[in-house]
Amino acid sequence: MWPAVKGLENLEVFGSLVGKMESESLMWRKWYADERPEVCDLPKSFANISLFHRCLLLRAMRPDRLTNALKQFVGDHMGIDYIEAKPFDIETVKGEMNNITPTFFVLFPGVDPTPEVELIGRQSGKVLSDGTFINISMGQGQEKYAIKTLKDAGK
Repeated sequence: MWPAVKGLENLEVFGSLVGKMESESLMWRKWYADERPEVCDLPKSFANISLFHRCLLLRAMRPDRLTNALKQFVGDHMGIDYIEAKPFDIETVKGEMNNITPTFFVLFPGVDPTPEVELIGRQSGKVLSDGTFINISMGQGQEKYAIKTLKDAGK
């Protein structure tokens, strides 16, 4: 961490960082130990730095909290649409599906579009039981099966 802190001193806004950390050591210790340093008050000598500079400081000293600060930065500068995903809408995806455009879903923890996708398949007469609907959870060892399925579907 120390080389990163020293590196910050190359920026004008952090020119006196190490000296201020020494003279305000109790405040820096409190900030560093805080559960959410990205939102708590910095020591008084750096209390008014920009969110961008706060992100640099977090990257150097508390990289575990950088993601939260970056979300705040992006939200403030670009808007909430860039940090919060819109809810999954199968109807929008359905409009983009056709017989020559396969649809792949990249899943995230807590998100499972399978029931909605199966519903769309049933509405179109495609079901698992007759082989017209195929669902493959890609994981280790599934590549050969997926390639074979795509080739068969192409025929």
